[in-house]
Amino acid sequence: MNIPFTKHTLANGLDVLLHEDRDCPIVAVNVWYHVGSKNEQPGRTGFAHLFEHLMFEGSEHHDKGYFPPLQGAGASLNGSTNADRTNYWEVVPSNALELALWMESDRMGFLLPALTDAKFTNQRDVVLNERRQNYENRPYGLAPMAMVAALFPPDHPYHWTTIGDVADLRAAKLDDVRQFFSTYYHPANASLALAGDIDSAEALELVRAYFDDLPPGPRVGPVTPANPTLSSETRLLLEDRVELPRVYVSWLTPPMFADGDADLDLAADMLANGKTSRLYRRLVFEQQIATDVSAAQNSREIAGFLQLAATAAPGHALSELERAMVEEVARLAEEGPTDDELERARVQAETQFAFRLQTVGGFGGKSDQLNAYNTFVGDPAFFDRDLARYQEATRDSLMDRVRRFLNHNRRVALSVVPRGRVDLALAGSAGAVVS
Repeated sequence: MNIPFTKHTLANGLDVLLHEDRDCPIVAVNVWYHVGSKNEQPGRTGFAHLFEHLMFEGSEHHDKGYFPPLQGAGASLNGSTNADRTNYWEVVPSNALELALWMESDRMGFLLPALTDAKFTNQRDVVLNERRQNYENRPYGLAPMAMVAALFPPDHPYHWTTIGDVADLRAAKLDDVRQFFSTYYHPANASLALAGDIDSAEALELVRAYFDDLPPGPRVGPVTPANPTLSSETRLLLEDRVELPRVYVSWLTPPMFADGDADLDLAADMLANGKTSRLYRRLVFEQQIATDVSAAQNSREIAGFLQLAATAAPGHALSELERAMVEEVARLAEEGPTDDELERARVQAETQFAFRLQTVGGFGGKSDQLNAYNTFVGDPAFFDRDLARYQEATRDSLMDRVRRFLNHNRRVALSVVPRGRVDLALAGSAGAVVS
């Protein structure tokens, strides 16, 4: 899994990662800013995601849409925001590399002179509409908000979702978001990766030409809240415009790359990912009491959570699904995985690594992965050590982590039920609050 690269740090603090791959005449340009929704404050949420939108609205020397010139040159491009980082990428023909670098440098260094109240208001409305589409008007869409709000206390930076609270977005002022940009979107808090048809020396000179003169910005320290804890089981319910009830069960787990993170990732696969997983076989295939099941170890920079979910088949109760979840988690903790399960999970992890690295750009490509490792562990060459976490997991280590973290008495269980049918929720559930 070794991806050859060179790393350089400019005087203003910008990390530059260069990977040559001459197989195709394209270049991936990938920028990560180490800022996400966890860098926000209660009452000031949604700013990181808002800037994902504003960064496409023009900068001082190109005060118009970001997409047309790059797409006209044959590029594909996009961006995304999560709790821990914001990224932007372009995949361009080799002869358009300079254009992409100029565009990225201009919005990194000169966005604020072009940021008007009209742009801010327009994109805030776009974000509010996106929230309505993806959360409020989507079946089961408010479940993520209810879950993170229950898992993490109000002052914890994972208590809110990346989209932000409606009241916070409506109350935001242009000066608020300008200050947020000045704090986080600058070379000293960014990492730039180029991968593809480049000559490293020539590419570095181009990067220097466009980024060397940008001011570094203030130092951004780590976010270090108190570790979240759950001392008991919490049962919540949401009424939604859905046909079938669904149950979510979540536990707090270690942060990304921490001890136990990889074991729990494998455990999630064994429990409910794919048709050979324990809960799929039991609930969907054999007993036919669920229409779907899923699981994920949500690894984040300062804390994680593992979540199981299942939708009840018509005529079946959430209590049946929840009982099966409890029993399968307990069985995995007590008996451990079979040799076949462990090997299959390891192979799946390895396959996912290889799949992500098939391309030089886009979400999860080589440039994106180099930036991820550089941002979160300070070492772009973390590929082999990351994969080794999965290869070195054993039956005993997995059993130990499941016993330690997936405790029946320290979890959040959320029932999402059709409106007016609170009787379908797990017994003892209280109404969840989402904002």
